Amino acid sequence: MPLTKIKNVLQEELENLKSEERAKGKELIVVDAKKPDATRGARFLLKGYGNKEFIRMNSNSYLGMQFNEEVIKAEEEAAKKFGVGPGAVRFISGTYEPHRNLEKKLANFHNREDAMIFSSAYMTVVGIISSLTTPETAIISDELNHNCIINAIRLSKPKERYVYKHLDYEDLENSIKSFINKTKRIIIVTDGVFSMRGDYADLNKIQQIAQKFDEHFEENIITIVDDSHGVGAYGPTGRGTEEVTNGKADLLIGTMGKAYGVNGGYVVSNEVITTYLREKTITYIYSNPITSSEAASVLKVLEILDSNNGIRIIEHLEKIAKKFRDGIVKLGYETVESRHPIVPLLVKDASKTKELVNHLLNNGILATGINYPVVPKGSESIRFQINADHTSFDIDYVLNVLEKYKKEKWDS
Repeated sequence: MPLTKIKNVLQEELENLKSEERAKGKELIVVDAKKPDATRGARFLLKGYGNKEFIRMNSNSYLGMQFNEEVIKAEEEAAKKFGVGPGAVRFISGTYEPHRNLEKKLANFHNREDAMIFSSAYMTVVGIISSLTTPETAIISDELNHNCIINAIRLSKPKERYVYKHLDYEDLENSIKSFINKTKRIIIVTDGVFSMRGDYADLNKIQQIAQKFDEHFEENIITIVDDSHGVGAYGPTGRGTEEVTNGKADLLIGTMGKAYGVNGGYVVSNEVITTYLREKTITYIYSNPITSSEAASVLKVLEILDSNNGIRIIEHLEKIAKKFRDGIVKLGYETVESRHPIVPLLVKDASKTKELVNHLLNNGILATGINYPVVPKGSESIRFQINADHTSFDIDYVLNVLEKYKKEKWDS
């Protein structure tokens, strides 16, 4: 069928997205890459741009492991031994030795009894929240939580739900009080590091509040933290927001596709919970796991992270992120105070955001504009993400481009 009628409806919606500066547009295609050296970080070549080199300031690969030779070797060796794919879901015959070795390593890394790996952190969040939500559950969520949490709550259909003001723990506490004698179970869910801003939840405070009111709920108050932007990249040893705040979630969710630089998601908790989730979580049961070679790669990253070299990488990452954050503030741009390698440049206008992103692109810098509905209207920004393979040369170059742009476009 030609689908003329639906095509017209969809085309109109696409035009509306464009007119509102909300359309993401065509995706840039990386066709080649140059490895980092002592002076410059990695450079990327894009389809349609010839030999022009680009610095990525929008990569989640915070530890800069993408081109690490040890990690690449580990992946290649596992692929040769086990093949390029699992060939089945976990419970059929898709569980390989690297999968369980990685789960044991992740549990140990986060000081938990057990871990489960998933195809992605998004599927981890959706599967876990829906598995732990009953008709007698209330879910309480920070208003700036990631899209995966928002959709997980919608799909879970809890008896009650409440969205508390961002990092407002008095609001969180009051919402818990309102559900006493109304539900048997409460799930408090929050990002660890908030992906659009780089600020973070006080997990110690949240756990204290949960413990304060836990006795009022027959099936406990359960804290779930998605620390996908925290694990590996935040804290003196890379343990993420828990390490920074001296807090501990009942279920901690992380990703292997950001700081670790590979692919997949995971959760760590006690063994009863992980055993239950293996039996009940549809995004685990009915989806293939990551490959054995990907699991082997993450194992190598964790080995590096848990060494003196890993400490040096994290120290450099924090230092270079501070250099960039201090630099844009000195230039007169607005950002969010944090020590995380997410450094947002607050533009607060969709058209200006798009214009600046295009200017950066023209100058060989890849950066991402964040617009509504990802952030509220009036909060439009450019999210810069610093990686450990960025150098002072890289940061100075980007700051120089931003300085010239501000003088020519905003200050004139």
